[in-house]
Amino acid sequence: MADIDHIDKKNTKVTESYDESRIQVLEGLDPVRKRPGMYIGSTDEHGLHHLVVEIVDNSVDEALAGYCSKIVVDINKDGSCSVSDNGRGIPTGIHKTEKVSAVELVLTKLHAGGKFGNGGYKVSGGLHGVGLSVVNALSEWLVVEVHQNGKKYLQNYNRGVPQRALQEVGKADDTGTKILFMPDGDIFETTVFVYDTLRTRLREVAYLNKGLTIVLNDQRPGMERNDTFLFEGGIVDFLNYLNRSKETLFDKPLYMDFQYDEGEVEITMQYNDSYNEMVYTYANNINTEEGGTHLIGFRNALTKIINDSGKKLGILKDDDKLSGEDVREGICAIISVKLLDPQFEGQTKTKLGNSEIRGVVERAMADGLGTYLEENPKDAKELVLKCLTAQRAREAARSARDLTRRKSILESTTLPGKLADCSETDPALCEIYIVEGDSAGGTAKQGRDRRFQAILPLRGKILNVEKARIDKVLENAEIKNMITAFGSGVSEEFDTTKLRYNRIICMTDADVDGSHIRILLLTFFFRYMRPLIEKGHVYIAQPPLYKVSRSGKDAYCYSDKELEDVLNQMGRKNAVIQRYKGLGEMDAEQLWYTTMNPETRTMLQVSMEDAFEADEMFTILMGEVPELRRKFIEENAKLVKELDI
Repeated sequence: MADIDHIDKKNTKVTESYDESRIQVLEGLDPVRKRPGMYIGSTDEHGLHHLVVEIVDNSVDEALAGYCSKIVVDINKDGSCSVSDNGRGIPTGIHKTEKVSAVELVLTKLHAGGKFGNGGYKVSGGLHGVGLSVVNALSEWLVVEVHQNGKKYLQNYNRGVPQRALQEVGKADDTGTKILFMPDGDIFETTVFVYDTLRTRLREVAYLNKGLTIVLNDQRPGMERNDTFLFEGGIVDFLNYLNRSKETLFDKPLYMDFQYDEGEVEITMQYNDSYNEMVYTYANNINTEEGGTHLIGFRNALTKIINDSGKKLGILKDDDKLSGEDVREGICAIISVKLLDPQFEGQTKTKLGNSEIRGVVERAMADGLGTYLEENPKDAKELVLKCLTAQRAREAARSARDLTRRKSILESTTLPGKLADCSETDPALCEIYIVEGDSAGGTAKQGRDRRFQAILPLRGKILNVEKARIDKVLENAEIKNMITAFGSGVSEEFDTTKLRYNRIICMTDADVDGSHIRILLLTFFFRYMRPLIEKGHVYIAQPPLYKVSRSGKDAYCYSDKELEDVLNQMGRKNAVIQRYKGLGEMDAEQLWYTTMNPETRTMLQVSMEDAFEADEMFTILMGEVPELRRKFIEENAKLVKELDI
């Protein structure tokens, strides 16, 4: 789709002074260490990396104000992390009412910063201004370094407590802020930063702020890596990255950038040959994973504009109407809004609540997409026809979907290849095993606890949904059985509250075929039952790879390393090692003990930390382009130590 003319965004650089008088105090810091989850969501790996993101967000605020062009994030040799920027530097003067430096104020007081009132920042993200103080409170130690007015300032903290006042320690010929911190092991479940997690988020931030350079360095011994992100095309580069493994409908993405009194709206969109909707929304650089008013505005406008275009072209008659699902099939879009006073639902900011932004986005879509379709009737016709094709497939799927709705007869059936249900009626206590093959399914049925464990064996491999529309997906017998058994519907009709099992467990053989079946299942869940993964309902069973027997004692091993450890402990002489090629090689008692007993089993919970990375992976592994799979295998083959064929 050709580029359209767009209104250049206004210069958002703040011209008012930014000094200690701009720092406002709302409340103290005491609650943070007692209830860290209230401020960073959790104290696991996600919460740990959130600390870095909060500091980066402060630097990005400087970039949005027009004063910062580069941010550097270092994972240091000792495991600590530092974030530095070339912005103006946190104000170093003494605050008139608090009688301490503004640096100490923003590091020790919640809601103390330049994000409140007028004159600090017009647009900002971060944890409502609590970012630096929360990082400080949850760090074993922290060092802040500020370059400002030709001087270098330094201050140290231990678990949020300043060890001395801010001191001038030398001269500086630049400006900026550097925060160096060590996460507190008494607070976090892990203090080990994952490079790829930071890399994904920082790349995303760079996409959303065209022209901003972000550098990530890992200096830990044996883990040295570095990346530099700079995207002059901003979210258009982001869209091209997301669509790089797909065939697109038009040559170039459509790009819109409009500045209104209520805020700035930046949108890029392009249709591809997939059957899925892929829309990512941001507000002030924050990933609003649960959408919100900006997403509602986009969807409403998209449906109306394409319907209006179809009627003007004479393709749609008066009574014809394309649904939202029809116009969103195969769309890839990024919506980034920047507004003065964002209102987010929940402390972790996953849903935008500003009512006025809905109309603003609708207006931007009319000015951008609406104008483009009027000026390019050939492209408009091709787009409407594509949506009509999606509509016909969806109508064909409707009857198939009706057949997959839960029927009471399935609750008691024990037919081969069908559901063997559990007796418990409370979904929160129930779990269902999706088992590969009738043989393993029979063993699982014998070994299970019938009170809360249901078994659904699969006959062969399910359809690869990455290469099929929903009407074909719903014709697949095994997929219909799963949809009916789960009871929660599929696609747009999916309703987690109707889910009959709290845990859906993929239990397949520990070989190539088993891995293939597992990825087919995960692809289906990701594309048509995505909330299952988002809400943590999907698990992968971990059956043992080996059984070691010696002197009347048995031990089960789940990896080659564990096998070596067991052999060293039990002794290698006369040890009998059995390699399990499949679940069917275990009897019911062994399968229960090793893989199904909640007291002794090991399971992996499937999570989705990064949606567009997951989308790309499913496209590569299960999509139409074999060259992408070949490249992936070539790049990752060295990670496979042993392969059973």
